[in-house]
Amino acid sequence: MAKNTVKAADVRLKTDKELETRLGDLRKEQFNLRFQRATGQLANTARVQHVRMEIAKIQTVLGERKRNGGQPVAKKSAKPAKKSAA
Repeated sequence: MAKNTVKAADVRLKTDKELETRLGDLRKEQFNLRFQRATGQLANTARVQHVRMEIAKIQTVLGERKRNGGQPVAKKSAKPAKKSAA
């Protein structure tokens, strides 16, 4: 299975304006892919899933920023190891 080429970390580095532009482009591509699939012209069926995943990543980052008041979301740190009761 081919990996999705867009990483969430890469999406987080982009500005809101860049993400909105990319989201619009992906929605247009998704629309065209749906029609190609319906008419039997779609050669790369995996592209549909890749586009959906990238849209989801962008929407997630935009939603996080909206809930955070426009501030970038800090990466969650690992929990410290629990001490065993001895």
